[in-house]
Amino acid sequence: MMNKKICIVYTHHKLGDLIWQLPYIKAISENYNEKVDLIVREKTQAKNIFKDLKYLNHIHYNNFRKGLAYWIDVLKLTKIFIKKKYDYVYILDKVNKPAIAARLAGIKNVIGPGIGNQKKWLTNNNFLNNEDWKMNYSDQSKKLLNLQSIKIKDYFPKIEINTSRLEKDNLDLLIQGKKIAFGIDSFEDYKMWYEENFIELANLFHKKKIFDFIYLICGPDKSYVAENIIKNSKQNYFIDCSKKDLQGIILAIKNSSFYVGNNSGPLNLSAALNVKTFGLIANDPVSELKNSNINPITPKEYVDNVWNRNREGMKKIKTIDVYNYILEDLKI
Repeated sequence: MMNKKICIVYTHHKLGDLIWQLPYIKAISENYNEKVDLIVREKTQAKNIFKDLKYLNHIHYNNFRKGLAYWIDVLKLTKIFIKKKYDYVYILDKVNKPAIAARLAGIKNVIGPGIGNQKKWLTNNNFLNNEDWKMNYSDQSKKLLNLQSIKIKDYFPKIEINTSRLEKDNLDLLIQGKKIAFGIDSFEDYKMWYEENFIELANLFHKKKIFDFIYLICGPDKSYVAENIIKNSKQNYFIDCSKKDLQGIILAIKNSSFYVGNNSGPLNLSAALNVKTFGLIANDPVSELKNSNINPITPKEYVDNVWNRNREGMKKIKTIDVYNYILEDLKI
């Protein structure tokens, strides 16, 4: 199985979802004993985040648009597949576009979950069924690889990264003292703990002398959350990271003794970077984190495997309970 050229396609835009696919991308690489190419959305910033992963070769960006742009993207993918002359294209979700492009490019082995119309374009015969689409994305990929007899040695996402290459453009983050990180936003607002809770938790940690500074991790579209925390707390120990790209976010997280935050991409990133990570979860199933180093902190009356899209549910996570949980875990 030597000298095979393999490409893996994943179309979801969320960073956390892509991080959950790393064990399966690595397993495919190990199965063929070859580095693999990856095609993902540009929004993931994968070229920066995964640059040091030894099982990856080239990373291509494709934005997987709809409407007229759908066929423009098919053409772009087809050109990549023809140029690279892949032996195998693996698709880790149910979209048709990369499967169509791979067949147009004459790829002999086009492998995917085959839910819905996608199976018409695939070469594998073992497919997931429609009931499997109720599983989370990680479990879907796990079953896909099992159906292809590909062994998965480790189900936990891990990211190795050389942080020295991130320092040049982020010298303002390299401040002396003990740092921790708060992940204060999420793509879905209903997953967000409240600003006053983060302020209260910071006060408790500060009295215990747990930190000198706190990195506030959030995206630029939620910069107002960081600004409100800084303004309302009247404290100068917060470092606003909302203007940082993911390279800056990674550097901040890696320089933190621990991370506590909402269920979001940076939470999954922190755990994959092997930083002690605590997830504030009231409205999502924590069972989805079974293959993660995230330590979930839930309300006392929490029920697993129930989706609640009302942010009010996050108020059930009490600040003092979060504080006590973390201190007990860290044995402080």
